[in-house]
Amino acid sequence: MATTQPVDGDSAGTFLGHPKGLFVLFFAEMWERFSYYGMRALLIFYLTKHWLFSDSDAGIIYGAYTALVYITPVVGGYLADKYLGQRKAVLFGAVLLTLGHFFMAFEGEPAAGTENNPIVFVFWLALALIIVGSGFLKANISVIVGQLYPRTDTRRDAAYTIFYMGINLGAAIGSLLCGYIGETYGWAYGFGLAGIGMLAGLVVFVWGKPLLLGRGEPPKPLAKNTEWTMYAIGVALVGICWLAIQYQSLVGYVLGGFGGALVLYVLFTAVVKLPSEERDRIFAAMFLILTSIVFWALFEQAGSSLNLFTDRHVDRGGVPASVFQSINAIYIILLAPVFAIVWQVLGSKGLEPSAPLKFGLGVVQVGLGFLVLVWGAASVGPEVAVPVVFIFLIYLLHTTGELCLSPVGLSAMNRLAPAHMASLIMGTWFFASATGNFAAGLIAAATGAEGVGEEAGRQVVMDVYSNVGWFAIGVGVFVMVISPLVKKLMHLDTLKDDALEGHAEAGLEAQEAGIHPTSRA
Repeated sequence: MATTQPVDGDSAGTFLGHPKGLFVLFFAEMWERFSYYGMRALLIFYLTKHWLFSDSDAGIIYGAYTALVYITPVVGGYLADKYLGQRKAVLFGAVLLTLGHFFMAFEGEPAAGTENNPIVFVFWLALALIIVGSGFLKANISVIVGQLYPRTDTRRDAAYTIFYMGINLGAAIGSLLCGYIGETYGWAYGFGLAGIGMLAGLVVFVWGKPLLLGRGEPPKPLAKNTEWTMYAIGVALVGICWLAIQYQSLVGYVLGGFGGALVLYVLFTAVVKLPSEERDRIFAAMFLILTSIVFWALFEQAGSSLNLFTDRHVDRGGVPASVFQSINAIYIILLAPVFAIVWQVLGSKGLEPSAPLKFGLGVVQVGLGFLVLVWGAASVGPEVAVPVVFIFLIYLLHTTGELCLSPVGLSAMNRLAPAHMASLIMGTWFFASATGNFAAGLIAAATGAEGVGEEAGRQVVMDVYSNVGWFAIGVGVFVMVISPLVKKLMHLDTLKDDALEGHAEAGLEAQEAGIHPTSRA
């Protein structure tokens, strides 16, 4: 029976019917996303306009950075589960993020290049701190939300809806303000504002500790030596990322080698050790994971090549290009409730599309977005700036595609993985997302066309977008055609209710799902 009486999570009082600790987490996460997306909106321009990297090199750096952001939550989630607990992991991640964002404000001489400018090493350090900080914070903060409520509490879904709005509110405002200020008044001001936002999130989290009511603490008493060892591991990981972000090919080798080995290990385990139905579900999960790589490789053009295209070839009416990075988050806020209602209504009538069919729809929509932009650019001719409406349209199609794939994929991983393989499957999902982001960097590099003139450069981008758009539609249609076979492998009719605590609610963003075996609610 659902909980109707006050529960322990309410012992510090409630606000709007929810534990006050929820709003501590809401504001901490809102400010963290403010800082992350504010910095992300400026990054590709900072690389090309300040450090004077070529479009190709900047795209690869950007792809390596976002790929690493998707890998480190595996480490952050594991260390929190085994040793630190979620609260200390979030606090440590917030400290690293605050340092990283403030280091981004040290820009050195403008347009000085990278060969004889020591400040560039501070820039690499800033990226490394943000990467590792995100790994510790994003993998754990959403799990604490779940720990504030018993599993039977009817307020859980509403709580995650509130938390989800905080994520996207921070992302939208951060892109708008940091992007505008950074491009209008100077990089240091934009990045500095992102740092102030992260500091605000850290202050809120520390101030609100009593309202968390002991949630997210270590699974067993934590010795000081062990705790400091965990922090030392985090610092060492910063050093590794500091090197990796400078030598981006290393990231590709790690993703290819380790990711390939991970896939083979999962498949080997499924074939050798699992009963037939669980084995089939693993095969279905792996199919969805591989499909997601295509989606993320195209979707993540937003912060790199599409951002540059908006800056150079779109009639923006004087609005800084980085501000358009807020469109996706705004669409999410507006459309996520609509999608939730539509799926629920269709489900009640037995008409809801299967997860594989939704994946196919998502990939088709991301491809259509690029083709709409290509058509829009062609319709006005090569000498006329592309109307800004086509930027709104590509983001609209990419957002609806994201809503068909990202939350659906996270839910599918949690449903299809046997309890003893949940962490392994979620880790594989993370590596697929990271691989997609790295591939996005390679695609962005292919759009680089410096030195060939503005019109020719625009055509190079359009040719790449046309090719990837049609490729995505082909992949999406293929996935939709075989979706009945994949659905059959899922054996939904024999699934048992053995979902792990914290899994159904985690993962409001692709890099946030965590690998937590329990939320100890």
